[in-house]
Amino acid sequence: MTLDEVHGPMTDGRTTTPLGIAAIAVHEPAWVLDNGWFGAAMPRKFVHHTGIESRAVSLDDEVTMARDAVRALVRQTACDLTDCRGILLVSPSLIPPAVAQRHLEPAAAACERPGHAARHLVRRLGLRHCRAVGINWFCSGYSRALSLVHHRWAPRMALGDGQFVIVVVASRISRITDYACRQTGGLFGDMATATLLAPVNSRRHPVHFTIVHAHATKQPLDRPAFDFHLRADVPVPMPDGGSRVAARRLVYSLDGMAIAEAAPRAMAAAVATALAEARLAGSAVDFVVPHQAGSGIVRFTGMQLDGLGIGGELVNGLTRQTGNVSACSIPHALHRTWGRLRGIVACPTTAVGNPGRAEISQGCVLLRATPHHERQPTRAAA
Repeated sequence: MTLDEVHGPMTDGRTTTPLGIAAIAVHEPAWVLDNGWFGAAMPRKFVHHTGIESRAVSLDDEVTMARDAVRALVRQTACDLTDCRGILLVSPSLIPPAVAQRHLEPAAAACERPGHAARHLVRRLGLRHCRAVGINWFCSGYSRALSLVHHRWAPRMALGDGQFVIVVVASRISRITDYACRQTGGLFGDMATATLLAPVNSRRHPVHFTIVHAHATKQPLDRPAFDFHLRADVPVPMPDGGSRVAARRLVYSLDGMAIAEAAPRAMAAAVATALAEARLAGSAVDFVVPHQAGSGIVRFTGMQLDGLGIGGELVNGLTRQTGNVSACSIPHALHRTWGRLRGIVACPTTAVGNPGRAEISQGCVLLRATPHHERQPTRAAA
């Protein structure tokens, strides 16, 4: 089934209006695992290269995390979920279909499908007339989701003043982490976010950032940098500070050097592409809020941007207590920096491609702060 078939007809005679970000809510699991748990297995310069000192670990599954993020959004905005016309769920920790079919029983593999998770989320929220679409796209999931909403949903939807759509990201990479791996064991943290997207002229849900541009694409790499493996006797942390041993555990692996080399160039190129398509100069950018893959990668991304003549204040250092939160990274960073963002905000992402393939994804969301945001910058991200 294609995305067009999933979406179906969306107009009902009202004028189509562009969408923008009205609010972002963040759900962080209560259990925090600090670097001390790893002991001598933690590389000596891990904090220097990544900035990561601790990360959250969720005991709940992705759908439950997503539900909690949406509930936080409702508390924060007092939005009425019966006015929600679509939910797009992004979950980078769901196991890709080819891998799931190879290693899991059919029923378990079916539960790893993003569309299945999205429909389950809508049912858990008690929504009966709400479109549900799910995607993965790993760390580029947020830029891919906003691209789909911006290019495919918004032109077909005719949202009323109180209506909206929600992009939910739920990342629980802890469940596919090889904690015995020195390179990847401490990288990722769990998190869920919910972004309320409303018409730019909405009075009930005033927009703080209009979406100027959004895209996500895949580009070739010299070699595969990401895959899944079935490991034996993997240590797994426990909430009491101890550990247990998983006899068999399906985990991801990364070629860290390949990613560290490619990611800064990919994110800088994505910003350049977005600016060109939006017909904006590099000097027009006021803030760059990149995927927080680690402080070192963000720092090198800034150098690449400088080389392309792209300015703006670079947001870095948000991984200290969260780790790399994958596709939650951009909404979390926007939430953290919400009150000081002004003008044009560039949000580049990069991610691994499909398992075993020599590819990388890159994307960018360009936002423009609205006059409403300039007047009340902290109201919708408390």
